[in-house]
Amino acid sequence: MTGTGLEKPTHFVVFQPSGRRGQIEEGTWLLDAAHDLGVELETICGKMRTCGKCKVRIEEGSFERYGIESSRTNLSKIIEKEHEHLGTALDDGYRLACAARVLGDVVVFVPEESRAVKQVVRKSATERVINVQPAIRKVYLELRPPTLQNPLGDWERVTEAMHRVFHLDNLAIDYRTLLELSKTLRAGHWQVTLTLWMNREVVRVQPGLVDGSIGLAVDVGTTTVAGYLCDLKTGAVLTTEAIMNPQVSYGEDVMSRITYAMTHDDGLAKLNKAIIDGLNAIARNATDRIGLTPDEILEVVLVGNTAMHHLYLNIYPEHVGKAPFPPTLHHSIDVKARDLGLLVHPSANVHVLPIEAGFVGADNVGVLIAEEPYNQDAMALIIDIGTNGELILGNRQKLISSSCATGPAFEGAHIKFGMRAAPGSIERVRVDINTLEARFKVIGKDLWNDELEPDQVGARGICGSGIIEVVAEMFRAGIVDKTGRFTKGLTHRRLRKGEEGDEYILAWANETSIGRDITVSIKDIRALQLAKAAMYAGAKLMMRRLGIPKLDRVILAGAFGSYIDRERSLLLGLFPDCALPNIYAVGNAAGDGARIALLNTDKRDEANRIARQIDYVELTVDPNFEREFMYAMHFPHMKDAFPNIEAWLAKEGAAPAVLAGLPKAAPAQAIPSVVAGGS
Repeated sequence: MTGTGLEKPTHFVVFQPSGRRGQIEEGTWLLDAAHDLGVELETICGKMRTCGKCKVRIEEGSFERYGIESSRTNLSKIIEKEHEHLGTALDDGYRLACAARVLGDVVVFVPEESRAVKQVVRKSATERVINVQPAIRKVYLELRPPTLQNPLGDWERVTEAMHRVFHLDNLAIDYRTLLELSKTLRAGHWQVTLTLWMNREVVRVQPGLVDGSIGLAVDVGTTTVAGYLCDLKTGAVLTTEAIMNPQVSYGEDVMSRITYAMTHDDGLAKLNKAIIDGLNAIARNATDRIGLTPDEILEVVLVGNTAMHHLYLNIYPEHVGKAPFPPTLHHSIDVKARDLGLLVHPSANVHVLPIEAGFVGADNVGVLIAEEPYNQDAMALIIDIGTNGELILGNRQKLISSSCATGPAFEGAHIKFGMRAAPGSIERVRVDINTLEARFKVIGKDLWNDELEPDQVGARGICGSGIIEVVAEMFRAGIVDKTGRFTKGLTHRRLRKGEEGDEYILAWANETSIGRDITVSIKDIRALQLAKAAMYAGAKLMMRRLGIPKLDRVILAGAFGSYIDRERSLLLGLFPDCALPNIYAVGNAAGDGARIALLNTDKRDEANRIARQIDYVELTVDPNFEREFMYAMHFPHMKDAFPNIEAWLAKEGAAPAVLAGLPKAAPAQAIPSVVAGGS
């Protein structure tokens, strides 16, 4: 809280899941604070408090990342109109943003229905060839009813027929299914369809002949959650559904959520409920879209990093966050949906893929079975870029993995005008190397800003792909040097001193919907440098571990990797140099891996085997990490040569100082391996 003289004090307000935050003057309506920070809330009544659309939830407790204590008492008192619109939801911390004034620090969660501008969650399914061999199988039986001469029990009658017709023995039946068995057999006049799980348990009995089954594969990311509803007979993706991870209210990265679970008595319960509610929303929305109901879902597969894995399984995550970072279990696990609180078919099975290590989880295993580097000769680096960067390096000879805390900068957090991908966020940037003028494109518009009237642009902030492009373009144009500092002595109408030091004006105020210039500051650049240096250092140490002098391929996994610019990412030094045609994105490979495991049970066995064969490298204990991290802070690197990006710059154009300052290639030589035998 600050304020001197006649100025009103200000308070720190954070809006989630957008991540927008800032100091807000005391007494400001929460709705106005949202607008000032670029968060658009539904309000169709013009602040008359008659529509109830601007409903938000105020989070309680200490939020170490922001250094604040959020409390419902830090807003003005509840008024009668809120009782009318919200009722008992007031007890859960909900308020109307148009009826609450800011009186102290608060963290505000904006539910999906209150968001005027919906988040863009880019996690569509990738076309892949999958051998369909699901855990779920349906069989049709015609049984003879019991008689006085043959009063055999209903279940025994079923098992006898299953042995005789399908040669299946030792069948079990789910308890909830058993409760419906007798009624269903008679309703179907002893003609029924049984749904089997793994040919060993009956999980559903339906009267008559019923064909078709559906399953749900879900990638539970730290920031986004993506679900893929699949036909278990054909393997077709029926629909996809994605949401922002509702746990973001309790922390933007895995460590902050682990800390929240450890420091609050009800921390784990809140985090678990948040993600289970989110998974139920995905199941409900996805099935509704194709005219079905969630209880038709008979199998679920989940992947996620180790922290997410523990939180959706309701496992206390404390030890995952402390050295030596042991998970509660490595192996895959099967759990009844009802035990997790998932509102799908109550007898449905939930299969959770195995995890590799403390911070390399089931999502990384999903990437492995989707891309199968263990069946390839090429030396590939697979990068899943997100709040937590996960790396896989190797081929059929040897595979190693690691994890690096890139932080949420790639998602727009820790960037002054950063935001997650949503309409109005700047996602593409080009800077003219001669005039230093910027062009940009926002999500939701087909044209670039200079092809529109200023008041039609509507920029609200910068998303992750835009942050990478604008900094890369500023470096290419010579606005910033290889250390990330603004070039001394350079003057231009877009360059000025701001509250956080030197800054570049990317969008003028009249091109925005927030009424302010959108800028990129030295502090923003440093946040990006820290994230990219962690990733590069991890890759470099892994190459050294295997004795690899260069990469054959760089594979960008994850939704974010599909939307970042290949050349500009390499120019910044997000990863070591590689031939540009061999750098490519594969979409949400973790989600694809979950879908593969849903449709093919052999891949589940493969996942367990590969997860134990891959060697995990703990980067934080490597004595060379700090040095490699320091070298990687430069654009693209302090010492490593980038001949492929140098050739691209020579073709595309760059400030002369940029080309002259690139590190030059040393004579080719192998990097000595620190693993006995190397690869």
